[in-house]
Amino acid sequence: MAEKGILFIVSAPSGAGKTTLCNNVTLKCRGVKLSVSYTTRKPRQGEIDGVHYFFVKESVFKEMISRGEFLEWARVHDNLYGTSKSRIDEMVAQGFDVLLDIDVQGGRLIKEKIPDAVLIFILPPSMEILQDRLRKRMSDTEDVILRRLDKAQDEIRAYKYYDYVIVNDNLEEAVAQLKSVIAAERASLSRVNHDWIAKNFLQEKM
Repeated sequence: MAEKGILFIVSAPSGAGKTTLCNNVTLKCRGVKLSVSYTTRKPRQGEIDGVHYFFVKESVFKEMISRGEFLEWARVHDNLYGTSKSRIDEMVAQGFDVLLDIDVQGGRLIKEKIPDAVLIFILPPSMEILQDRLRKRMSDTEDVILRRLDKAQDEIRAYKYYDYVIVNDNLEEAVAQLKSVIAAERASLSRVNHDWIAKNFLQEKM
């Protein structure tokens, strides 16, 4: 019924589980795709190039910046991350709803460029649980973990700029809530294809 897809910007402090949450929703919600960002950081164990991120060298990333290929880009935790403008535009134009897993800084930049994007903030149940999750990942040094926890305080303060807030305590419940947000936005009057309704339901009787 909608003319085009919806861009959902999903942000959270590192360790809140937003990537796992987004991956689950794309598997369980028809018509939803995950945007794959570019990054200069090294893959973590189990991550696949082109699936979780496009892993590129910093020189390649900077060339893409110079060509204006990113909708937004930023340096986060000493690594560069960027969102491809052409990939987002293509998926939305094809009618797919797109989940963009991105940090607070990038989310606010994209919202300025795409005002009808929907912002969703994912919170951990507590800072203690967030710290526990980061340590159990076994992918970062103690110094990096402490920096992520410190940055999480600033990121969480940004929740008030978002349209929805979901606490990721139980994954199944969080997935259900995110699916409900997507369903609600799809049914919003502001996104209805009025020409489709007029053509199918409001034709004058002969």
